[in-house]
Amino acid sequence: MGDIAKMAQRMQADMAKAQAELAEATVEGTAGGGAVVIVLSGTQEIKDVRIKKDAVDPDDVETLQDLVRAAFGDALAKSRELAAQRLGSVTGGLKIPGM
Repeated sequence: MGDIAKMAQRMQADMAKAQAELAEATVEGTAGGGAVVIVLSGTQEIKDVRIKKDAVDPDDVETLQDLVRAAFGDALAKSRELAAQRLGSVTGGLKIPGM
């Protein structure tokens, strides 16, 4: 039983370290050839939004909205993949509820 408890403690410490690293890591999602860039942390917190001036057309707001959605979706997918890689290495691919 002692070995299992030690393994669990080590896994918990490794998980905390991986989560801290995710909070510091960033990914960029882009759309429109870089016209819109969304930067997310590995924990999916928005860190930055960049929109090039030529992407802003007051007569075509819908296109800008679509670009923002696409860039956010790209960043979110990359953030989730990063989390799966970092946390998967700690859990050995084990599916943990809430992760």
